[in-house]
Amino acid sequence: MQFSVAALTAADFDEWVVLRGQLWPHHPIEEHRSDAQELLGRGERAAVFVARASGALIGFAEATLRVDYVNGTSTSPVTFLEGLYVSPRCRRNGVARSLCKAVERWGSRAGCTEFASDALVENEEGHAVHEALGFREIERVVYFLKPIDLDAT
Repeated sequence: MQFSVAALTAADFDEWVVLRGQLWPHHPIEEHRSDAQELLGRGERAAVFVARASGALIGFAEATLRVDYVNGTSTSPVTFLEGLYVSPRCRRNGVARSLCKAVERWGSRAGCTEFASDALVENEEGHAVHEALGFREIERVVYFLKPIDLDAT
């Protein structure tokens, strides 16, 4: 399969939003459009790379430069993979690997020496993809939340 990877252009925006909806189907498309615009509004602190084959967008990688603490890292900023998606019919052809290489080059140019990501505990497919791309698991975390009892203060 032949494909190309490049930085997102304005002409790619609508197709990218549709692919975001395939990665995160539990959010309405309007929310994806708003989140996509917010990500692009971060300027040099964020990047989106897209993969195209036969004229159609087949995948994307979203990344940010994180300066807050990122689990398992020892430097700042850190290149952080916020989202990675390849259309199911195009998987296992090196698309995700090529997208991540583009993100790594971008992060390196920004002075980063570490590339991090995360996946939900139950996302075993995501874990396998990360491992295949050269990431190693650092830790597992379960988040907790308790409402503050205002009557107890």
